[in-house]
Amino acid sequence: MVFGFLKGEFIDVITWLDDSRDTMVWRFERQGNAIKYGAKLTVREGQAAVFVHEGQLADVFGPGMYMLETNNMPIMTTLQSWDHGFDSPFKSEICFINTTRFNDQKWGTKNPIMCRDPEFGPVRLRAFGSYSMRVADPSVFMREIVGTDGEFTADEISDQIRNVIVQEASQVLAKSGIPVLDMAANTADLGKLIATAIAPKIAEYGLSIPEFYIENISLPEEVEKVLDKRTSMGVAGDLNKYMQFNAAEGMAQPNSGIGAMVGAGMAAGMGMNMASGAGPWGAAPAAAAPPPPPPPAAGKAWHVAENGATKGPFSESELASMATSGALSRASQVWTAGQDGWKAAADTELAQLFAMVPPPPPAG
Repeated sequence: MVFGFLKGEFIDVITWLDDSRDTMVWRFERQGNAIKYGAKLTVREGQAAVFVHEGQLADVFGPGMYMLETNNMPIMTTLQSWDHGFDSPFKSEICFINTTRFNDQKWGTKNPIMCRDPEFGPVRLRAFGSYSMRVADPSVFMREIVGTDGEFTADEISDQIRNVIVQEASQVLAKSGIPVLDMAANTADLGKLIATAIAPKIAEYGLSIPEFYIENISLPEEVEKVLDKRTSMGVAGDLNKYMQFNAAEGMAQPNSGIGAMVGAGMAAGMGMNMASGAGPWGAAPAAAAPPPPPPPAAGKAWHVAENGATKGPFSESELASMATSGALSRASQVWTAGQDGWKAAADTELAQLFAMVPPPPPAG
């Protein structure tokens, strides 16, 4: 960092060059000297300069070059009761604030978030991601966060911001009603909801969050293992094929005890099958009974947006009752898994629900 040079006992150039990349606030070192009347203040792009006089916030300067005179410092002039013609040096603290973005800040849930999933029931979720922050109001940031800290870095506020993010993220994910298996396809929308929810609290610190990302939403490890097994069964087709798949995996390791046992079991089974078809005693076995028909597929779960809040999930039969009673209209915004964003009910497959519902009466 480089600060302005001294001329005699009075400071006549005030500037700040920062190459630390993580410094948010830096106090200009006067080293006991006074600031000369008419001194030159240089504030670069991505900076703001705040004058603090006897513990009180005074004038704030944005990017530009200024001559420190009474017409450029109205608040300082009022605090000092200066006449317009003053020409004496003065002593004030000057804090430079970095107003650029601080990118790649990390956030994550320390503890699992309890959610109710329509398919799996109660589940525990974890989430993490990144965000960027910047100083939006230098005066508020100095008053609420920095205080008397002469050099303030991004690390000193990141923990507090993470706490705010995690609190709001927990509520948004728990109330979203989006199935766990569909959350990966909706991280952008969920991220916008979280960013909107945290904005008012972050603004109280004089900050803003220009970018917010959810990078991952995950289930507990044991639940993911069960899902992997379920996926494997789906790939195998049925239980018999799944067992054969596991047996083949065991046979692929001939030196293991498990592989030898599986191989011996399959050999014995193959021998019995061969014997059943040989000699007079080898009549063909009776055909296995056909499997029972699969249960009917569960209907879609629908969510309804009303007055800025999400309600549901509702089944189509429940929505039909709502359409009859008038609680659901053709213009109501609805969403279901796999649908690209919110749409009017009349623009979805729910349009059939309004076939028997009369339109609004004509105007009198």
